[in-house]
Amino acid sequence: MHDSGDALRQLQVGRRNILKGIGLGALGLMAVPALASCTGTATPGGGGGSTGTGTVSFGSYASDDVPKRAYAAFTTAFEKESGAKVTTNTVAHNDFQNKINTYLQGSPDEAFTWFAGYRMQYYAGKNLVAPIDDVWDKIGDNFSDGLAKASTAKDGKKYFVPNYNYPWGFFYRKSVWEKKGYTVPTTFDDLTALCKKMKADGLIPIEFTDKDGWPAMGTFDYINMRVNGYQFHVDLCAHNESWDQAKVKNVFDTWKALLPYYNPAALGLTWQEGAQNLGKGKSGMFLLGSFVMQQFTDPTVAADMDFFPFPEIAVEGQDAVEAPIDGLMLSKRGGENKTARDMLAFLGTAKGQEAYFKVDSSNLMTVKDADTSGYSVLNKKFADVIGNAKSISQFLDRDALPAMANNVMIPALQSFIKSGTIDTANLEAQAKTLYASQ
Repeated sequence: MHDSGDALRQLQVGRRNILKGIGLGALGLMAVPALASCTGTATPGGGGGSTGTGTVSFGSYASDDVPKRAYAAFTTAFEKESGAKVTTNTVAHNDFQNKINTYLQGSPDEAFTWFAGYRMQYYAGKNLVAPIDDVWDKIGDNFSDGLAKASTAKDGKKYFVPNYNYPWGFFYRKSVWEKKGYTVPTTFDDLTALCKKMKADGLIPIEFTDKDGWPAMGTFDYINMRVNGYQFHVDLCAHNESWDQAKVKNVFDTWKALLPYYNPAALGLTWQEGAQNLGKGKSGMFLLGSFVMQQFTDPTVAADMDFFPFPEIAVEGQDAVEAPIDGLMLSKRGGENKTARDMLAFLGTAKGQEAYFKVDSSNLMTVKDADTSGYSVLNKKFADVIGNAKSISQFLDRDALPAMANNVMIPALQSFIKSGTIDTANLEAQAKTLYASQ
């Protein structure tokens, strides 16, 4: 039975290191055994042995404009630093996740964008990616212990270099709230009372979007951690706890109180469309990761945005924060290319992460020696929220078995959003089958 445990169980990071660079940003999506390779023909000459080839093929899920340009800035900085040539193959974000299994078994690029935690551990356990302990020998001192643990698989080897992480929370426009006299809720009762007032004022209280399936997981994770605690989240994702029990049913019973306040079109909207609604002042708030800030290209709108953590409900207050970590890995083929290893090492430097951050400032850098003087007030608030957290979760689809997250939870949560009902016995039956097959 898989346990996302040791590398994630207490991913706790001190505020000082956070403010030096543990950061945020990008999506937590799903991987599923899939259809076809994400990229076209890989760059020739990939297997370079110990001397490297001077070229790297890079598979990227950063298909939205801002992160796409940010990774382009990173690879350009690496090319300038090393004299190497990087060929980037960008694939639509959801497609990349959905096809990762077949991609890694086919002709993958040498380096590729991916996630820390179980998502990394899973493919390391399948022997589809290359260990990079030699890279960490060079860059390890530049990362916190928590980030190092989140980059380590169950075999004790490291397979991942963090670029950024990001908190999930409620985003809102300060000017809208000031005009209406709204105040930040700190309890769940405060949140539902605020929703009721917003609805009476003609706003969509919560801009909820779940066309792509994964966003609802963030709400489930938060309510689960607020009702049952962080450790229960970890144990449930590892299937060390049953899905068919009172604790899980209580999560959905609590969640029902929010359903009347969601955008009625939620199941047909992408998060990008929801962000536009929030930016236009049509909705009161939006629970999402800080990558939502990528959508606010108008500086006036971006400056008007604020953020607050998910309110407390029952246990542990607001101690747990959902803050997935994104970065780079090497395919098995990439592990044979010294230049690809050099590119991952470059991501572990201030120069590498600063190149990315200058374009995508929705994220905070994870290296300790990064220059954070360019952080906005909101960036610093994100860092405070993560830095003050006692526990940091990844995301349901990163902490759980991929097939459970994608094949079971996505349709189940979408059905719940539509009907307000859920069959926890069915969730448990499917979990038993899927986890037993591992």
